[in-house]
Amino acid sequence: MTADARDAHDAHAVGDFREWVQPHLLAMARLATRLTSADDSDDVVQEALVRAWRRRESYDASRGSAQSWLLAIVADRCRRHRTRSRHPEPAELIDVPATAHADVDRSLDIERAIGRLSHRQRLAVELHYYVGLSVTEAAAAMRCSEGTVKSTLSDARKRLLPALQEVSR
Repeated sequence: MTADARDAHDAHAVGDFREWVQPHLLAMARLATRLTSADDSDDVVQEALVRAWRRRESYDASRGSAQSWLLAIVADRCRRHRTRSRHPEPAELIDVPATAHADVDRSLDIERAIGRLSHRQRLAVELHYYVGLSVTEAAAAMRCSEGTVKSTLSDARKRLLPALQEVSR
């Protein structure tokens, strides 16, 4: 293959990859923002895209959707990113004035409670409730069984229940 032919082939592959990833970018960005800070989410998504590009040959549609595969990569990059630096708690990211409405305080309490979940519980909550994946899709993204996702979500809800009850008061 000549250099020109190789360049044309690579350009076509990049275009195909871009089209394949495009429908999932919003979900990738949401998950990255939820699992890291807003400041770091763009970096995490970029790292995930690089990883996906390099490993694109390993994608197997029989093991899950493209979205689940990409979100698994984002979750992995978030976990690795968090171990490299300490991120502020979600409540620390927002400068809340003293006169802020009580709903903001309630929302921050929920965010703090989610932040205290184990990594697996938080990932399950973020994928299912915030990104909107089904249990099946979340299982593919987390690389575990649907039963594991269901029990992880159940455990997370039990841990979150006191915070949610407090918010409803």
